[in-house]
Amino acid sequence: MTAPITDTRTEQVSRMVIRYEKDMLMLCFVYLRNMDLAQEALQESFLKAYTRFDTFRGASSEKTWLTRIVINTCKDIRRTAWFRHRSLEISAELPGAVLPPDETHIDLMDAILKLPLQSREVILLKYDQGLNNEEIARVLGLTPMAVSKRMRKAYSLLRNTLEGGINPYE
Repeated sequence: MTAPITDTRTEQVSRMVIRYEKDMLMLCFVYLRNMDLAQEALQESFLKAYTRFDTFRGASSEKTWLTRIVINTCKDIRRTAWFRHRSLEISAELPGAVLPPDETHIDLMDAILKLPLQSREVILLKYDQGLNNEEIARVLGLTPMAVSKRMRKAYSLLRNTLEGGINPYE
Protein backbone atom coordinates (compact mmCIF):
# COMPACT_ATOMS: atom_id res chain seq x y z
CA MET A 1 0.00 0.00 0.00
CA THR A 2 1.38 3.38 -0.97
CA ALA A 3 1.16 6.60 0.98
CA PRO A 4 -1.30 9.21 -0.35
CA ILE A 5 0.23 11.80 -2.67
CA THR A 6 0.20 15.32 -1.25
CA ASP A 7 0.89 18.53 -3.12
CA THR A 8 3.80 20.62 -2.02
CA ARG A 9 3.30 24.28 -1.23
CA THR A 10 4.73 25.22 -4.64
CA GLU A 11 2.37 22.88 -6.47
CA GLN A 12 -0.66 24.08 -4.52
CA VAL A 13 0.05 27.76 -5.04
CA SER A 14 0.89 27.13 -8.72
CA ARG A 15 -2.50 25.46 -9.09
CA MET A 16 -4.14 28.49 -7.45
CA VAL A 17 -2.33 30.84 -9.83
CA ILE A 18 -3.57 28.88 -12.85
CA ARG A 19 -7.11 28.64 -11.50
CA TYR A 20 -7.64 32.16 -10.11
CA GLU A 21 -5.22 34.47 -11.91
CA LYS A 22 -7.77 36.12 -14.23
CA ASP A 23 -10.38 36.60 -11.50
CA MET A 24 -7.85 38.06 -9.09
CA LEU A 25 -6.39 40.35 -11.76
CA MET A 26 -9.86 41.78 -12.39
CA LEU A 27 -10.30 42.26 -8.65
CA CYS A 28 -6.97 44.13 -8.43
CA PHE A 29 -7.91 46.22 -11.46
CA VAL A 30 -11.21 47.30 -9.96
CA TYR A 31 -9.53 48.28 -6.70
CA LEU A 32 -6.57 50.08 -8.24
CA ARG A 33 -8.05 51.25 -11.57
CA ASN A 34 -4.74 50.77 -13.35
CA MET A 35 -3.57 47.63 -15.13
CA ASP A 36 0.12 48.01 -14.30
CA LEU A 37 -0.63 48.45 -10.59
CA ALA A 38 -3.11 45.57 -10.74
CA GLN A 39 -0.48 43.23 -12.17
CA GLU A 40 2.04 44.26 -9.51
CA ALA A 41 -0.55 43.76 -6.76
CA LEU A 42 -1.42 40.34 -8.16
CA GLN A 43 2.21 39.23 -8.15
CA GLU A 44 2.64 40.48 -4.59
CA SER A 45 -0.56 38.68 -3.54
CA PHE A 46 0.55 35.34 -4.95
CA LEU A 47 3.93 35.76 -3.26
CA LYS A 48 2.11 36.40 0.04
CA ALA A 49 -0.05 33.34 -0.56
CA TYR A 50 3.06 31.26 -1.11
CA THR A 51 4.89 32.53 1.99
CA ARG A 52 1.77 32.29 4.17
CA PHE A 53 0.35 29.05 2.83
CA ASP A 54 0.93 27.38 6.20
CA THR A 55 -1.65 29.77 7.71
CA PHE A 56 -4.42 28.47 5.43
CA ARG A 57 -6.53 26.37 7.81
CA GLY A 58 -9.26 25.39 5.38
CA ALA A 59 -11.94 27.28 7.35
CA SER A 60 -12.94 28.87 4.03
CA SER A 61 -12.35 28.00 0.40
CA GLU A 62 -8.97 28.66 -1.21
CA LYS A 63 -10.60 31.31 -3.37
CA THR A 64 -12.02 33.12 -0.33
CA TRP A 65 -8.63 32.99 1.41
CA LEU A 66 -6.81 34.23 -1.70
CA THR A 67 -9.40 36.95 -2.29
CA ARG A 68 -8.78 38.28 1.22
CA ILE A 69 -5.03 38.42 0.52
CA VAL A 70 -5.63 40.25 -2.79
CA ILE A 71 -7.99 42.78 -1.22
CA ASN A 72 -5.59 43.48 1.64
CA THR A 73 -2.71 43.94 -0.81
CA CYS A 74 -4.75 46.37 -2.91
CA LYS A 75 -5.86 48.29 0.18
CA ASP A 76 -2.24 48.52 1.33
CA ILE A 77 -1.31 50.02 -2.05
CA ARG A 78 -4.24 52.45 -1.91
CA ARG A 79 -3.11 53.64 1.55
CA THR A 80 0.36 54.67 0.40
CA ALA A 81 1.03 58.40 0.06
CA TRP A 82 2.28 57.78 -3.47
CA PHE A 83 -1.08 56.30 -4.51
CA ARG A 84 -3.19 58.96 -2.78
CA HIS A 85 -1.31 61.83 -4.43
CA ARG A 86 -1.06 60.27 -7.85
CA SER A 87 -3.61 61.18 -10.47
CA LEU A 88 -4.73 57.80 -11.73
CA GLU A 89 -6.31 57.42 -15.09
CA ILE A 90 -8.44 54.34 -15.51
CA SER A 91 -6.80 51.93 -17.94
CA ALA A 92 -8.78 51.48 -21.11
CA GLU A 93 -7.96 47.78 -21.29
CA LEU A 94 -9.88 45.48 -18.99
CA PRO A 95 -8.29 42.13 -18.14
CA GLY A 96 -9.64 38.99 -19.74
CA ALA A 97 -11.80 40.63 -22.40
CA VAL A 98 -12.29 38.20 -25.29
CA LEU A 99 -14.90 40.06 -27.31
CA PRO A 100 -14.99 43.82 -27.61
CA PRO A 101 -17.53 45.08 -25.08
CA ASP A 102 -20.69 46.71 -26.35
CA GLU A 103 -21.77 50.15 -25.17
CA THR A 104 -24.03 48.76 -22.44
CA HIS A 105 -21.16 46.80 -20.89
CA ILE A 106 -18.86 49.82 -21.09
CA ASP A 107 -21.49 51.99 -19.38
CA LEU A 108 -22.03 49.37 -16.69
CA MET A 109 -18.29 48.92 -16.01
CA ASP A 110 -17.84 52.69 -15.92
CA ALA A 111 -20.69 53.00 -13.41
CA ILE A 112 -19.25 50.20 -11.25
CA LEU A 113 -15.79 51.78 -11.27
CA LYS A 114 -17.31 55.08 -10.09
CA LEU A 115 -19.04 53.49 -7.10
CA PRO A 116 -17.59 54.10 -3.65
CA LEU A 117 -15.14 51.35 -2.73
CA GLN A 118 -17.49 49.58 -0.28
CA SER A 119 -20.20 49.31 -2.92
CA ARG A 120 -17.79 48.45 -5.71
CA GLU A 121 -16.17 45.60 -3.79
CA VAL A 122 -19.43 43.78 -2.94
CA ILE A 123 -20.63 44.01 -6.55
CA LEU A 124 -17.33 42.70 -7.84
CA LEU A 125 -17.07 39.89 -5.31
CA LYS A 126 -20.61 38.75 -6.06
CA TYR A 127 -20.76 39.03 -9.83
CA ASP A 128 -17.17 38.79 -10.97
CA GLN A 129 -15.80 36.43 -8.34
CA GLY A 130 -19.04 34.47 -7.91
CA LEU A 131 -19.02 34.56 -4.10
CA ASN A 132 -22.22 34.32 -2.10
CA ASN A 133 -23.07 36.77 0.70
CA GLU A 134 -21.61 34.57 3.43
CA GLU A 135 -18.31 34.22 1.56
CA ILE A 136 -18.24 37.96 0.87
CA ALA A 137 -18.83 38.57 4.57
CA ARG A 138 -15.85 36.35 5.45
CA VAL A 139 -13.61 38.04 2.87
CA LEU A 140 -14.51 41.54 4.04
CA GLY A 141 -14.79 40.78 7.75
CA LEU A 142 -18.47 41.75 7.85
CA THR A 143 -21.75 40.14 8.77
CA PRO A 144 -23.96 38.76 5.98
CA MET A 145 -26.52 41.44 6.94
CA ALA A 146 -23.93 44.20 6.36
CA VAL A 147 -23.09 42.67 2.97
CA SER A 148 -26.79 42.70 2.03
CA LYS A 149 -27.06 46.34 3.08
CA ARG A 150 -24.00 47.30 1.00
CA MET A 151 -25.40 45.34 -1.94
CA ARG A 152 -28.74 47.20 -1.77
CA LYS A 153 -26.92 50.53 -1.64
CA ALA A 154 -24.73 49.54 -4.61
CA TYR A 155 -27.78 48.48 -6.66
CA SER A 156 -29.49 51.78 -5.84
CA LEU A 157 -26.44 53.82 -6.87
CA LEU A 158 -26.00 51.81 -10.08
CA ARG A 159 -29.68 52.11 -10.97
CA ASN A 160 -29.58 55.86 -10.38
CA THR A 161 -26.41 56.30 -12.46
CA LEU A 162 -27.52 54.07 -15.34
CA GLU A 163 -30.99 55.61 -15.54
CA GLY A 164 -29.47 59.04 -16.06
CA GLY A 165 -29.39 60.27 -12.50
CA ILE A 166 -26.45 61.96 -10.91
CA ASN A 167 -23.98 59.89 -8.94
CA PRO A 168 -23.45 61.80 -5.66
CA TYR A 169 -20.03 60.13 -5.25
CA GLU A 170 -18.42 61.65 -8.36
